[in-house]
Amino acid sequence: MKIASALGLARSVLHYRLNLPKQYRLRLLYSQFVRPGDLAFDVGAHLGDRTWALRALGCRVVAVEPQPLPVRFLEWLYSAASDVALESCALGAGPGTAELLVSSRHPTVSSLSASWVEQASASDEFRTVTWDRQVPVRIDTLDGLIARHGLPAFCKIDVEGFERDVLRGLSQPIPALSFEFLTARHDLTLECLAEAARIAPYRCNIAYGESLRLALPDWRDIGDFQALLRAVPAGIASGDIYLQLPRT
Repeated sequence: MKIASALGLARSVLHYRLNLPKQYRLRLLYSQFVRPGDLAFDVGAHLGDRTWALRALGCRVVAVEPQPLPVRFLEWLYSAASDVALESCALGAGPGTAELLVSSRHPTVSSLSASWVEQASASDEFRTVTWDRQVPVRIDTLDGLIARHGLPAFCKIDVEGFERDVLRGLSQPIPALSFEFLTARHDLTLECLAEAARIAPYRCNIAYGESLRLALPDWRDIGDFQALLRAVPAGIASGDIYLQLPRT
């Protein structure tokens, strides 16, 4: 198990921490939502590539990650950094504890959603992935984070099928946020949008796959955006939806 975890960590370092072109695109994308001095949340931080990009833009960052090995890596990177706060927990609809389903070789797809893991296990996209252990983790909420750290200008959420639950733990508008979507789980995406609509009259945009580029020239209301989701280009399995409050 330790060897598998070490290999998984090494794979993530190569794909995320050493991918400089991707880091450049991240900074270009996030510069649309944050300014120097802003607070940002990186929910599902993994090895901190998004934290790295947000720090480079001058943000203070709260990095949220429940997996023990990535947490140790983040502590090694940022324990002395005054502009990064580490939260070793997961986020959900309410505080408590839960079992995290961990893939030692592919830690980026570890999840708190058993139904998401079950469906992913049956798909071709995840045919080489196994979820081989369970880890008890503490659950907090976005509201809890805001109470401790303040309201962020931007919040990124990437938690492998648990995004809806994270949004359910938010009762106040964050100026801009993003969450991952999977085309195979259109239902979850719509539920996430419904949660966003409950919080505020957000406007929406989308980035397909790993493009890290907003695909729409203009931002759409949530109601209009839901129809667009049914016309995602062929071959796109995932991506990120971006939400921001209407500008006055």
